[in-house]
Amino acid sequence: MEPEEGVPLWRLQKLPAELGLQLPAPVFILPAYYKDKAHNLYCQLLHKIIDGICGRTYPLYQDYHSVWDSTEWMHVLEDITNFFKAVVGKSLSDEEVSQQLDQLNSSHQEAIMKCLKSRKDEIKQALLEEIVDISSSQLQDFDWQLKLALSSDKIATLQMPLLNLHLDVKENGEVKPYSVEMSKEELQNLINSLEAANKERKMQV
Repeated sequence: MEPEEGVPLWRLQKLPAELGLQLPAPVFILPAYYKDKAHNLYCQLLHKIIDGICGRTYPLYQDYHSVWDSTEWMHVLEDITNFFKAVVGKSLSDEEVSQQLDQLNSSHQEAIMKCLKSRKDEIKQALLEEIVDISSSQLQDFDWQLKLALSSDKIATLQMPLLNLHLDVKENGEVKPYSVEMSKEELQNLINSLEAANKERKMQV
């Protein structure tokens, strides 16, 4: 069954058949060759979008014009970008991420989780840099929450305080939300970066 419109990343379902892959059956019963090739296409697109999030070049529409029209393409970029920023910024667990993707087929879920795990640290760093780079914008509102992490993907048990920081920033008349979860060390690095940026701004005035 195809996922309904509005399900996170549902537009990705169009990718395999539209790029010249003559899929002879629904993805979940395809031979391994077709699954692997489709999986590689998903990962390639996702990694390119993560590159864009991290300040490098986003994928080009001309490479995917046979899949989506220009309006759909803009939605694809926005949806995937917002998805990765949200799940990394909120430090969602694998289970929580999977729940958001449960209406996508297994190939899509596997590709998304694989890309997320391998690029999570890069995405988080990009989010922190975005927060630092708001000196020319106006802070409208903020909220924070302190919690204690009891476990992680890498460590079975730990006792680590984590700060959930949410900022509403006004840029060119539009209010944009920024959310990120930080450890004590990451928070201190952010404060140092903000202080350095503020000092540089004062020197330029």
